[in-house]
Amino acid sequence: MMRLGPVARGATLAMLWALSSLAAAQSSGVVYRCPGPPDLYTDALTPEEAKQKGCRTIEGAPITVMRSTPPRPQASAPTPAPAARPEGSRVDPGEQRARDSERRAILQAELQREEQRLAELKREYNDGQPERRGDERNYARYLERVAGMKAAIERKESDIAAIKRELDKLPN
Repeated sequence: MMRLGPVARGATLAMLWALSSLAAAQSSGVVYRCPGPPDLYTDALTPEEAKQKGCRTIEGAPITVMRSTPPRPQASAPTPAPAARPEGSRVDPGEQRARDSERRAILQAELQREEQRLAELKREYNDGQPERRGDERNYARYLERVAGMKAAIERKESDIAAIKRELDKLPN
């Protein structure tokens, strides 16, 4: 026969006690309400234990069992990053060509819109001599608008250059 250490013996006794009390509670089918902060509702007590603790039986009441939330993983354990696809796998060449052509179409449409807007801004700017508006009686206000128009044109030109660089990166 095998000898058990004190920890194993204690664990075995605790497991046997839990199983016996569970079997007794299941055979009786009685739910007890035990006093205390907070009240404890259990069916894992024997009638003797319930009497010792001052518990009352609850009969005819519906029993709801709620599962507790699972424990959160410890912060020290590294969480594996979800892999989109297995290592070494590649996108199908046909699918990649379709993605590239869709990207090219989007960039070309955006480039066309930006070029149209740049043409409108340049036409309005009129080589640094835009028409004065009625609300610009003050010359400083006019100069502020002209400076803003010039800055907007420079931004549009920069945007267009960036779009063209993106288009150049795409395979033909």
